[in-house]
Amino acid sequence: MFVQLESERASTAEALEKVEKLIVQKADLEGQVKDLEDHLQEEEDNVADMSAKKRKVEADLESKLKDIDELRIKLQKAESDIKSKQGHIQSQLEEIARSQDQNAKLQKEKKRLEELNSKTGEELQLQEDKANNLSKTKVKLEQAMDELEDNLEREKRTKADLDKAKRKLEGDLRMAQSTLEDIERAKSELDEAIRRKDQEIVQANSRLEDQQASQSALQKRLKESMAKLEEAEEELETEKQLRTKVEKQKNELAREIEDMGDRLQDTGGATVAQVELNKKRESELAKLRRDLDEANLQHEATTTQLRKKHQDAVNEMGEQIDQLSRMKSKLEKERTDLKSKIDDMQTQYEHAVKGKLASEKLSKQLETQLQEANIRLDDVNAKMAEVSSQRARLAQENASLEQHIDDLEGQISSFNKVKQSLTVQVQDLQRQVDEEVRSRNAMSAQLRNVTADFESTKEQLDEELEAKLEMQKGVAKLNTEIQQWRTRYETEGLARAEELEEAKRKLAAKLGEAEEQVESALSKCVQLEKVKQRLQGEVEDLMVDVERANANAAVMEKKQKQFDKLIGEWKQKCEDVTVELEASQREARQYSTELFKLKTQYDEVLDQLDSVKRDNKNLSDEISDVVQQMSEEAKNIHEVEKARKRAEMEKDELQSALEEAESALEQEESKVLRTQMELSTVRQEIDRRLQEKEEEFDATRRNHQRAMESMAASLEAENRAKQEALRQKKKLEADINELEVSLDQANRTIADAQKTIARNQEYIQELEIRLEDEQIKAQRARDAAANAERRANLLLGELEELRTSLSQAEKARRSTEMQLAEAVEHCGELSSLNANLASQKSQLENAIASMQADLDEAVSELKISEENCRKAAADATKLVEELRHEQDHAANLDRIRSGLEQQLKDFHLRLEEAEANAMKASKRVIQKLEEKILSVESELETVNHNYEESTKNLRKAERRVKEMIFQAEEDRKNQQRLQELVEKLQSKVKVYKRQVEEAEEVATMNLAKYRKAAVDLEDAEERADTAETQLTKFRVIGRSQTVMRSSPTREHSLAPRDVRSVSRFR
Repeated sequence: MFVQLESERASTAEALEKVEKLIVQKADLEGQVKDLEDHLQEEEDNVADMSAKKRKVEADLESKLKDIDELRIKLQKAESDIKSKQGHIQSQLEEIARSQDQNAKLQKEKKRLEELNSKTGEELQLQEDKANNLSKTKVKLEQAMDELEDNLEREKRTKADLDKAKRKLEGDLRMAQSTLEDIERAKSELDEAIRRKDQEIVQANSRLEDQQASQSALQKRLKESMAKLEEAEEELETEKQLRTKVEKQKNELAREIEDMGDRLQDTGGATVAQVELNKKRESELAKLRRDLDEANLQHEATTTQLRKKHQDAVNEMGEQIDQLSRMKSKLEKERTDLKSKIDDMQTQYEHAVKGKLASEKLSKQLETQLQEANIRLDDVNAKMAEVSSQRARLAQENASLEQHIDDLEGQISSFNKVKQSLTVQVQDLQRQVDEEVRSRNAMSAQLRNVTADFESTKEQLDEELEAKLEMQKGVAKLNTEIQQWRTRYETEGLARAEELEEAKRKLAAKLGEAEEQVESALSKCVQLEKVKQRLQGEVEDLMVDVERANANAAVMEKKQKQFDKLIGEWKQKCEDVTVELEASQREARQYSTELFKLKTQYDEVLDQLDSVKRDNKNLSDEISDVVQQMSEEAKNIHEVEKARKRAEMEKDELQSALEEAESALEQEESKVLRTQMELSTVRQEIDRRLQEKEEEFDATRRNHQRAMESMAASLEAENRAKQEALRQKKKLEADINELEVSLDQANRTIADAQKTIARNQEYIQELEIRLEDEQIKAQRARDAAANAERRANLLLGELEELRTSLSQAEKARRSTEMQLAEAVEHCGELSSLNANLASQKSQLENAIASMQADLDEAVSELKISEENCRKAAADATKLVEELRHEQDHAANLDRIRSGLEQQLKDFHLRLEEAEANAMKASKRVIQKLEEKILSVESELETVNHNYEESTKNLRKAERRVKEMIFQAEEDRKNQQRLQELVEKLQSKVKVYKRQVEEAEEVATMNLAKYRKAAVDLEDAEERADTAETQLTKFRVIGRSQTVMRSSPTREHSLAPRDVRSVSRFR
C-alpha cells in the first residue's frame, strides 16, 4: 500500500510536471499563435501593399509601352528626316559642282569682256576727238541758228502785237456795238416805262375823279343826315308837345275823376255796379299812367341812343373826309413824283442819244484804224512768208544734220546693247553668288540641326543606360529579397505555405515583367547605339561638305572682289560720260524751259483775252437780265399798288354800304318811333273818344297792317342786304387775305429786287472799273500799234539790208554747205556714240544700284541668320544646362534609392517617379527642340519671302517716287491755279456777304412793317367784331319792335284793356 501510495505520488508528481510543461508549452504555443497572427496581419498588409504596387507597376508598364511606341515612331521619323537630309546634301553637292563650272565659264567671259573694254576704250577716245571737232562746228551753227531764231521771234512778236491790237480793236468794236444795242434797249424800255407812267397817271386821275365823286356823295349823305337830324329834333319837339298835351289831358281826367267823386258823394246811393265800374276805370287809369311812364322812359333811352349814333356817324364821316383828304395829298405827291421821274427819263433818253452818236463816231474811227491795221498786217504777212521760206531752208539743213545725228545714235544704241549684255551677265553672276551664299547658309543651318539632333540622341542614350543600370540594381535587390523570403519560408514552416506560394507567384509575375522591361530597354539601347553610329557618320560627311563649301565660298569672294574692281572702273568711265551728258541736257532743259515759259505766257495772254471777252458777254447778258428784272419788278410793284388801291376802293365801298345800312336802320328806327308816337296819339284819342274807338281802330288796324306789311318787306330787304353784306364781308376778308399774301410776295420780290439791284450796282461799278482798264489797255494798244509801225519801218530798212547780206551769205553758204554736211555726219556719229554710252552708263548704274541693294539685303539676311543661329546656340546651351540639372537630379534620386534599398515600397515608388519624370523631361526636351527647329525654318522662310517682297517693293517704290515727282509738279501748277481761283472766290464771297447783310437789313425792315400790318389787322378785326355785335344788337331791337308791332294789332282786335297791358309790356 505504501509502495502503491509512493508510486501513485510519483505518478501524480510526474503528471503534475507534465501538466506544468503542457501549461508552459500551451503558453509558448499561445505566444507563437499570437506572433503568427501578428505576422499574418503584417503579411496580409504586405500583400495588400504589394497588390497596390502591382497595380501601379502595371499602369506604369502600360505608360512605358506607350512611350516606347512613341519613341519608335519618332525614331522612324528621324530616320526618314536623315534620308531626306542626305538627299538634300547630295543635291547641294551637285549644285556646288555646277557653280564651280559656272565660275570657270565666268572667268573666261571676264577675260573676253576685258579685251572688249580695252577695244571700246580706244574707240571712245577716237569718238571723243571727233565729238570735240563736231561740237565746235555745232557751236558755230547754233550761233547762226540763234541769230535767225531771234529775228524770227522778233517778227513773231511784232505780228502777235499787231494781232493783239487787231483783237482789241475788234473787241472795242463789239463792245461799242453791244453798248449801242444796250442803249437802244434802254431807250425802248424807257419808252415803255413812259407809256406805263402815262397809263398810271390816267388811272390816278380816274381814281381822283372817283374819290371826288365819292367825296361829293359823302357830302350829300352828310346833308341828308343833317336833314334827318333836324327832322328828329322836330319830332322830339312834337313829342314834347304831345307830352304836355298828355299831361294836360291827365290833369283834366283827374279833375273829371274828382268831379265824378263829388257827384258820387252827392248821389251817395250809387249802385254796386257803378262802384265796380269806377274801380275798373281807376285801375285802368293807373295802368295807363304806368304805361305812360314806361313809354316816356323808353322814349328817352331811344333818344339818347339816337343822339349817340348820330354823333358816331358824324365822327366817322369826319374821319372818312380826313382820310380822303390824305389820299388826295398822297395822289398829288405821287403825281409830282411821276412828273419828276418822267423828266429824269427824258434826260436819260437824251444822254443815251448823245452816247449813241458818240459811239457811232468811235466805231467809225475804230473801223478806219482796223483798215490801217489790216494793211500793216498784210505787209507783215508778206515779210513772214519770206522769213518762213528762209526757215524752210534752214529746216532742210537741220534735217540733214538730224540724219547724221541719227546715225551716231544708232552706234550709241549698239554700244548700249553691248552694255546691256554685260549687265545681264553681271546680274547672272550676282544671282549665282547669292544662290551659293544661300546654299551655304542652308548647309550651315542643317549642320547645326544635325549636331543638335546628335546631342539630343546622345543624351537620350545616356539616360537609357542609366535607367538600365537602375533596373539591374532593382533586379539584384529583388533576388536578395527572394532569398530572404525563402529562408523565412523554411524557418517559419508550412503554416504559411499557401500564403507564401501566392506571394511567390506574384513576385514571379513581377520578376517576369521586370525582365521583359529590362530586355526591351536593352533592345532600345542597342537601337540607339546604332542610330548614334549612323549620325556620327553623317556628321563627318557634313563636315567634309562644309569644308568644301567654305573653300568654294572663298574662291567666289575672290572672284567677286575682282568683279567689283571692274565695276569701279566702268563706274568712273560712266561718270565721265554722265557729266558730259548732264551738261548737254542742262542746256537743252534751259532752252526747253525758256520755250515753255514763252508758250505759257502766250497761252495765259490768250486765256486772259478769252476770259475778258466772256466776262464782257456775261456782264452784258447780266445787265440785260437785270434791266428786264427791273422792268418786271416795276410791273409787279405797279400791279401790287393797283391791287392795293382796288382793295382800298372796295373797302371804302363796303364801309359806305355799311354806313348806308346803318342809316337805313336808323330811318327804320325813326319810323318805329313815329309809329310809337302815332300809337300814343291813338291811345289818347281812344281815351278821349271811347265811343268812336271801334271805327278808328278799324281804320288804324288797316293802316297798321299796311305798315306792318311794309315793315316786313323792309325787314326782309334788310335781311337780304345783311346777308349780302356778310357775303361781301367774307369775300372782302378772303380778298384781304389774298392781298396780304400778295403783299408778302411783293415785299419778298421787292427785297429780292433790292438785293439784285445792289448786286447789279456793285457789278456795274466793277464793270465801270473794267471799262476804264479796257480803255487804258486800248490806249496802250494804240501806243503799241504806233510803236509797231515805227518798228515795221525800221524792219523794212533792216530787211533791205538783210537781203543784200543774204545775197552775200548765200555765196558763203554754198561754200560752207559741204563743210557743214561733213560736220553733220561726224556730229551724228558722235551723238549716236554718246547716246549709246549714256544708255550703257544708265544701265550700268541701274545694275550697280540693284547689285548694291542685293548685297545690302544679303548682308542684312546674313546678320539676321547669324543672330538666329546665335539664339539657337544659346537655346541649345540652355537645354544642355537643363539636361545636366536633370541628370544631377537623377543622380540624387539614385543615391536616395541606394539608401532606401531595404524598403521595397519606397524603391518602387521612387523608381516609378524617376522613370516618369525622366520620360516627361525627355519628351519635353524633344518637343522643344522640334518646335525650335520648326520656328527656325519658318523664320528662314519668312526672311526669304520678306527679302523677295522687299526687292519688289523697292522697285515699286522707285516707280512711285518718279510718278510722285511728276504728280508733285502737276499739283504745284494746279495749286497755283486753285490759289488764284480761291482769291477770286474770296472776293466774290465778300461781295455776297455784303449783299446778305443788306438783305438781312431789308428783311428786318420788312418784318417790322409786317408786324405793324398785323397789329393794324388785329385792330381792324376788333373793330369788325364790335360792328358785328352792334349789328346783332340792332337785329334784336328790330325783331323786338316787329313783335311789338304785331302784338298791338292782335290786342286792338280783342279789347282796349289788352292794348294797355301790351303797352305796359313794351
